[in-house]
Amino acid sequence: MKLNDIRDNNGARKGRMRVGRGIGSGKGKTAGRGQKGAKARSGVSVNGFEGGQMPLHMRIPKRGFNNIFAKDYAEVNLGLIQKAIDAGKIDASATIDHTALKAAGLARGGKDGVRLLGKGEFSAKASFAVEGVSKGAREAVEKAGGSVTVPEAGPSEHEKKTARRDANKAARAAK
Repeated sequence: MKLNDIRDNNGARKGRMRVGRGIGSGKGKTAGRGQKGAKARSGVSVNGFEGGQMPLHMRIPKRGFNNIFAKDYAEVNLGLIQKAIDAGKIDASATIDHTALKAAGLARGGKDGVRLLGKGEFSAKASFAVEGVSKGAREAVEKAGGSVTVPEAGPSEHEKKTARRDANKAARAAK
């Protein structure tokens, strides 16, 4: 057998059906769409349409709340970090931050940073620079002889806006 003798099995690669190419093709005339009506036309989106009746997804009351200001943190457990340190993926002597965890493949996503969680055993002496830490995780790291630094939270957008408004009011009153 030679490389040029190798072929796919019969039927392994099936060509695309060409519709609307005459009666003899088996998919001519209506091209498999049946006859007339909106669904026979192109560009139809009738999912959820109930003939003018209020659709079910609009009749049911909406519940819950989606906070548009919520922070997106990558949550990482200490047990996984310990495994990565043991495997040599993370250097415990250097400060462990979002980039180090991302490079080790532990922090996925988290556009606002990393939050440490305390699940698992942790015994390495390491210093962390993260955006959030649970109480149990902080205790576990400090018990192992490490440290956790979290940046100070500045004023929220709402507080900034309120301060600007108050300053503008005071400036107008002073005129």
